[in-house]
Amino acid sequence: MAVEWKHYAFADLDVNLLYAILALRQEVFVVEQTCYYLDADGKDREALHVVGMQEGKLIAYTRVLARGGSYPDYASIGRVVTSPAVRGQGLGRPLMQESLRVLYAHYGEQPVKISAQAHLQDFYGSLGYRGVGEGYDEDGIPHRAMVLDLPAS
Repeated sequence: MAVEWKHYAFADLDVNLLYAILALRQEVFVVEQTCYYLDADGKDREALHVVGMQEGKLIAYTRVLARGGSYPDYASIGRVVTSPAVRGQGLGRPLMQESLRVLYAHYGEQPVKISAQAHLQDFYGSLGYRGVGEGYDEDGIPHRAMVLDLPAS
């Protein structure tokens, strides 16, 4: 079954889709990963929300922020999540590719920084991201900052 990719500004999210996004983020980041943190961190209103839908259900999501939204010198892609119901189906790569496409289309081509869970460094590395700095703990989970530089022209 094909995935339909769309993106929205916060003001364009209807209440049902916003609810589905928040529910998926909480299902994975708060409950599954047992990270007790405030997901509603004030950045959603400024973000672009990339969603993957299948048969009318939200199955994949990222939050894209312009330079300065999360990092002073970088745009960012965060809250990267796929539904547990579709894990292992290879949606991470197209989700990140669509998110980068949306970021470049709206904010221009520029370096991107992410906060990657440490066990996913190889996955993000396969997409061109490189680790920067030392690893760190974020909400009880080892993370590593990673940067995607502009492609050489």
